[in-house]
Amino acid sequence: METQQILDLLKQVNDPELKESIVELGMVRDVAFADGKVTFTLALTIPGCPMKERMAADARAVLLAQDTINEVEIIYGAMSKDEVSALFNKVKKDSKPSFLAQMNRVDKIIAVMSGKGGVGKSSITGMLASSAARMGKKVGILDADITGPSIPKLFGLPPGGLRGGDAGMMPALTRGRIKVVSTNLLLKEEDTPTVWRGPLIAATIRQFWEKTLWGKLDFLFVDLPPGTSDAAITVLRNLPLSGVIMVTTPQDLSALVVKKAIHMVQQMNYPILGIVENMSYYPCPDTGNLHEIFGPSHVDQIAEMANVALSARLPITPEITAHCDAGTLESLQLDAIDQIVKQLIQ
Repeated sequence: METQQILDLLKQVNDPELKESIVELGMVRDVAFADGKVTFTLALTIPGCPMKERMAADARAVLLAQDTINEVEIIYGAMSKDEVSALFNKVKKDSKPSFLAQMNRVDKIIAVMSGKGGVGKSSITGMLASSAARMGKKVGILDADITGPSIPKLFGLPPGGLRGGDAGMMPALTRGRIKVVSTNLLLKEEDTPTVWRGPLIAATIRQFWEKTLWGKLDFLFVDLPPGTSDAAITVLRNLPLSGVIMVTTPQDLSALVVKKAIHMVQQMNYPILGIVENMSYYPCPDTGNLHEIFGPSHVDQIAEMANVALSARLPITPEITAHCDAGTLESLQLDAIDQIVKQLIQ
């Protein structure tokens, strides 16, 4: 069988997220055929892509359906940074905007990410959005933590708060007029679990972005779940991000995992806009001394590694916890958060 015949067969296999043929995307390389065996390299856009097994399975199914092929060997490779950048620029250029995409006007889309769980990404997202709203900006939040959404609780939004029709989905509104979409706003009870696998999570995030009537926004903040897999990849691939805010805590383990997330974002050629070290210290109300409960700060080292000038340290205070639990996060104001938002506005 000729190489071109094999490539023609593989044109039937699509990247599940980019929705285009793996051949047209330039992911199929080094095709060889001998004694009924096809061998080729599948060049991934990011090492460890969670979609690789699905693409490989689809490719095997297409090839093994041919009488002349009885074995398929797929070698995983990776595209260079320049190849990935050129690929995503091409996909964005070729994509036809939907009606909603033409109606919506979002100036800046900023993902809030860590890689590490339990560092306070959702509360930081909520505080950033609230600060921007207080400064007179039109703001939205896309809660991309599909299986563990926290944003509605922080703003006191009840379950079942999303409405929609043929034109699209209407986001819920907070007291401060921040627009919010989240899976917990689709459920009747806030403690109902969302037990979904990766492809459905990715599809939901895309729908939250593409099928929501966001209207005119100055900022859309995207609250990402822990990790560097499906949800994070979907946001980085499908949303026209302005950049990423990284959240960490002082522990060495947190710093290690956050560095992994930073490397992932850099591989996909998005800027790191700032580093926020949450739970950085405890200000003693009796003495005024600052106690580093979780160890010394690493924010300066992380900012230097990420080549970022903007960083902030947030304290451990009962006030933050009380507002998060009461759903009144919009009432909380921290100077460090305001300084970050002022820099983002510039």
